[in-house]
This record gives sequence, C-alpha cells and structure tokens, in this order.
Amino acid sequence: MAEYIVSTTSGKVRGYERDGRVDFLGIPYAAPPVGERRFKRSVPVTPWEGIFNAEAYGNPPVQYNNGVVMGDEDCLTVNVQRPLTGEKLPVFVWIYGGGYNTGYSSDEMYTGEAFVRDGILFFSFNYRTNILGFYDFTTYPGCEDFDSNCGLSDQILALNWIRANVEAFGGDPERITIAGESAGGASVVNMLACPGVKGCFTQAIAESGLPNCVMTHETARENIDLFLEGMHWTEKDLGLLRTMDPHMFLIGHEYVNAKHQYKNPGMFLPGPVIDDLLPERPIDAIRKGSAAGVKLIIGSNKHEGTMFVHPENTGFPNSWTMITEMIEKNENTAALPEIISFYHGGEEDPFIRFSTDYAFEMPAVKVAMGAAKHNPDVWMYRYELVTKSGIATGWKASHAFELPFVFEKPDHPFTHFMFDGESEELFKKMADEIHGDWVRFVKTGCPNPAWGRFAEAKSPVRIYDRETRTEELDRSELMRVWGDLRFYED
Repeated sequence: MAEYIVSTTSGKVRGYERDGRVDFLGIPYAAPPVGERRFKRSVPVTPWEGIFNAEAYGNPPVQYNNGVVMGDEDCLTVNVQRPLTGEKLPVFVWIYGGGYNTGYSSDEMYTGEAFVRDGILFFSFNYRTNILGFYDFTTYPGCEDFDSNCGLSDQILALNWIRANVEAFGGDPERITIAGESAGGASVVNMLACPGVKGCFTQAIAESGLPNCVMTHETARENIDLFLEGMHWTEKDLGLLRTMDPHMFLIGHEYVNAKHQYKNPGMFLPGPVIDDLLPERPIDAIRKGSAAGVKLIIGSNKHEGTMFVHPENTGFPNSWTMITEMIEKNENTAALPEIISFYHGGEEDPFIRFSTDYAFEMPAVKVAMGAAKHNPDVWMYRYELVTKSGIATGWKASHAFELPFVFEKPDHPFTHFMFDGESEELFKKMADEIHGDWVRFVKTGCPNPAWGRFAEAKSPVRIYDRETRTEELDRSELMRVWGDLRFYED
C-alpha cells in the first residue's frame, strides 16, 4: 500500500487510504488551549518531530449537544480529504454551524466524501464553541487578561494554516472556497470582514448565516450576566473560570439558552464581538468593500424560523408582545406599526416569518447587496422544498434542511427526520442540483449558467424545490420595511 506523507508547516503528517481517497484527520493546527491558555486566542502549534499519524478525527469542542455533554478543551485540529491523484485541485473548506454553541467537524453530516469523489480537496476544522470560544468576559473584574473572540481566532488561524499548506496536499491556492451553514454561514460572512484572513480564500458560500450575530463588549454582558445567574455566581466567583471543569460551565450556558429571549427579545446567543480581529460589523465592512474580489453564493431557507420559534423556551420572539418590546428597546418605535402591518395576515405564522426575515433572509440580502457593489460575481439562492415530513412536523423548509443534499448524506439521522416518506429519486435530484451547483462553483467560479447574478433587491434567485428554477424575486418591500433598523448594536 502506498504511504502518504505530507510535510506541513507544523511537521510531517501521515495520511490513510480509505474508499478511494486519502484522509489526513485530526492534525493539530494550534497549541492546545488548556491551562493558562484557556480564554486565550489560539496560537500556532509547536512543530513536532517525526511523523504525526493523522488517522482519526480530533476531539470535538466542549458542548451540550442533543442531550449529551461532550468534547474536550484540546480540540483545535484540521482535517484533509483528497482524491488519490491530482495536483492543483480546487479546494473546499467547511466551517460547521451550531449557533457558535455546538458543532464539530467529525459529524458525519460534514465529512467530505462526495466532494472528494468529484475531484475536490476537502478541508474542515474544529473551533472552540460557547463559553470557551465566544463568551466575552474581558470587561469583568479579574478577567482583564482574558482574550475576546477566542473561537474567531481559531477560525482565522485555521484558515491561515490551510492557505499555507494547501499546495502540500495538492490544492490550488488560487481556488479556495470557504463555506458554512448557520453559525458556519455567519462565520463565512465574518471572514469576509476580518483583516486576518485577507487572501486566504477566493470564493465563499454562506448558507443560512446570521450576519447580525455580532455584539459589542457591552452588549455581550447582557448574556454573560445571565450566565452568572445560571451558575449561581457573583462577579467574585469568576476566578473559577480558570480552574473549574469546563463541562460544568454548560449549566450556565443552558440557562442563557432558556432565558435570553425573555430578557432581550430578538437578541442572539453569544457570538463574536467587535474588537481588533473583527473591527467592524460585517455588513458594514462588506458595504465598504472588504469582500471585493471574492466570489459569493449566499442564501437562506424559506422557513428558517420553524426551528427556533416555540411556545416555550423560544429562540426568537413568539408573540407581538415580544416583538414590540424588541422594537421599543432598540429605539425603533416609529417603525413598529409598519412592521406589525407587514407581518399580519397571510397563511404562514407571522412570528416564524418575522424571525426568518430578521435573522436570515433580510441580512443575507444586505450582505449580497453590499458585496455586489464591489463585485459582479454574487449569486443568491433560497431553499424551498417542503417534504412530507416537513408538513407533518410543521418545520416545512426549515433551517439546515439543505445540508443532506450539499453533502449527499441520505443515511444521516437528520436526513431521515427531514426526508421521511420521500423517494430516493427526489433525494438524488436535489443532491444533483445543490451539490452539483456547489461543485461547479468550487471548480469554475460559476455555479450554474441558468443562475443569474444578483445585483439588487429585485434580482434572479435560485429556488431549490421539487422543480428547481431561477426566479426573479422582488424583495424591495422587505428591505424597505426593515431599512437600516439596528438591534442590540450599542
């Protein structure tokens, strides 16, 4: 059997042949963020002697995921999957989602076999989530030496590591596409605004991102105060952050999950903050040209809000009372009558429509409009397939429902949930269309000749459905109603 050894900037790594590809898994790209490095930004790993056996995925980050406490602080690894042969391969880098709170690169949904089969060099990596990655304690007494944006620093370091080593694995440094969904899609948008990754990629795909999930240091305290409450701590207890088992912090984090909407309706869970790594809100930076020269696909799903709006423990406002409080608390009271009028009536739940627009569709259009000012190569899509299961559960075309088609994962548990009762033929059709457009974009820079470029609120949009098509959607009224209203930005 051939031996696959690659020299990287961190040391030599050994890959393993599996099912017609070569996997290099669990390669450390950063020093372990443990001990004194907890709540510190990531730094490059000390190069090792000898050969690192890249045989298995690394630890997931610490998190509470689907009822399971899991993960480890020592989690900062990168994975590479490549075809057996080929040089100057186009590159696809996946950033997982999970609200900045859950997620890991070894999730079977996110492995890259389908992309490798299609002649693409596939990368993924872990970054720190929730408390260790995106809670900002820097304004609290005794935490002045903590860093902000630890998880963001992981993403920046990983992308720089990939850019520095892409040729060693047979990739083309001039054809690197970064992509992600949910917080991964938001991370893609953030990377379009971060100076620290300039030149690390040439194309980007942002699926169902939350571009406004960015806070100031002061706004971040709104959620951190809830964390303290959930831990039954006062500020005097913050020293325990340095020494306590980080899995215990998840108690406070789950309290934040449960309470944050009722304290501040419409506020996002902890994510990146404005600092030297992300000096400006991404939408504002993109409008000024920070993404110039980067080709972009961006879009959302028609019923994103069904995953988040609930009668209890809701993730976004679930009543006119909450929406009113959200609007008034952010000094947008003059806009309230028009917003209520816009979302009243219609067949769909107004609160699901409101949350879908507020968190996903409206800011995605703003990103596309900002990028298109400096770059003609912008495309928008909307996923609209409502399956039998989507009708039965009420989730319709919800958040993340396109992922099984992007990665061609018919047997993943999530696929069974969202696709139950549908035919194999429909799955193959949707995968051929969505995965096929992504592959074409990665390889050629154009996703589909039938998919017109985006320019303004009234533009061609690729509609993924039982009959996939390109339609000219007019979202002028949506954008007029929301205007430049801002929420929780101070």
